[in-house]
Amino acid sequence: MKNVFQSLSEKERRRYAAIETVKLGRGGLRYMAELLGCSEHAIRHGIRELDSLPHDELGDRQRAPGGGRKPKIEQQPEIEDQLFEIVDVHIAGSPDEPDIVWTHLSPQAIAETLHQNGASISAPTVADWLAENDIRRRKIEKSIAGGQSPDRNAQFEQIARLREEFEDSGDPIFSIDTKAKEQLGTMYRAGRAYCNHPQKAFDHDYPSWSDGVLIPHGIYDMARNHGHLNLGLSHDTSEFACASFWWYWRRIGRFHYPDASRILWLCDGGGSNSSRHWIFKQDLSQLADRIGLPIHVAHYPPYCSKYNPIERRFFSHVGRTCRGLLLRSAKFAAELMRKTTTTTGLSTTAHILRGAFELKRKATQEFMDRMPIHFSDLLPRLNYTAVPG
Repeated sequence: MKNVFQSLSEKERRRYAAIETVKLGRGGLRYMAELLGCSEHAIRHGIRELDSLPHDELGDRQRAPGGGRKPKIEQQPEIEDQLFEIVDVHIAGSPDEPDIVWTHLSPQAIAETLHQNGASISAPTVADWLAENDIRRRKIEKSIAGGQSPDRNAQFEQIARLREEFEDSGDPIFSIDTKAKEQLGTMYRAGRAYCNHPQKAFDHDYPSWSDGVLIPHGIYDMARNHGHLNLGLSHDTSEFACASFWWYWRRIGRFHYPDASRILWLCDGGGSNSSRHWIFKQDLSQLADRIGLPIHVAHYPPYCSKYNPIERRFFSHVGRTCRGLLLRSAKFAAELMRKTTTTTGLSTTAHILRGAFELKRKATQEFMDRMPIHFSDLLPRLNYTAVPG
């Protein structure tokens, strides 16, 4: 009987004990409780459940709602008072957002403090209590802009107009940017990956220990939901950005837009496609000459680069694909990045761009005199067009 009793679930145990108790009659309750090692209260509970059959209110549940052993904090309300006192002393808040509070104490430290005050409680129980009060581990959100551009709203409205205009005409819209550089070789990378043993990496991230640097320049086709990465091995310059698009357009873009009469670039205002540097405009003008189509450029206002569609629609998924894996070579990185897909249909291509690109180039005087760039009447420093000569 004991073996059968131990093999049953909690609900089935008390009902089995109740059936055997009813069979014995007077004195059976105490005898079965001692024989099976359960409480008389549980057997009485089982007898009441037998009386309610076949209309069983529990169904598949083992206990009624609210049943079972109560958490230790609920059993001893004075412990919760002590918890509030401890946390209140070691808690801080944001002066700008009073609803946000944090504590530097870990659940283990709080449990040890309670133990010193004579209360016995475990760190997991403290962690559960903190969670119930909505205090848990959270990452810092990078959501505060470093500044505010006075042209923010006007430029966003301009970009919306350009996008609608190009979508209506069927001309291509590309979101352009350079992803964060990656170190090649056995260099540590954040994240986790499925594997039977952890991969080994250097314990320091010295650039001299790497096998080179990888510069992923991204081109995101918004209409086709397609992203392309040209992986540079030299420097992130305006020449590299334009060479990257030339390779993409020659090998991929022009076949999908054979009737295109113009191209729209959406990009931020810094880096290799800086809105302030004339060398970018010179390289862009040369690119327009090679392609034979005008290239309209619309820069996102300062502090707004995260609104560039390539950031959330493409780069975030590439980062997910490569997370926790060592980029041992440029070839492996390209193969890995090509596997980036989403359930909404994102596809990815990648190519290694092995050319060398010179740093600290300046626009020529001949270009400055000729100036084949047409600036928009609205915010000309952020909106202009390179027209082929």
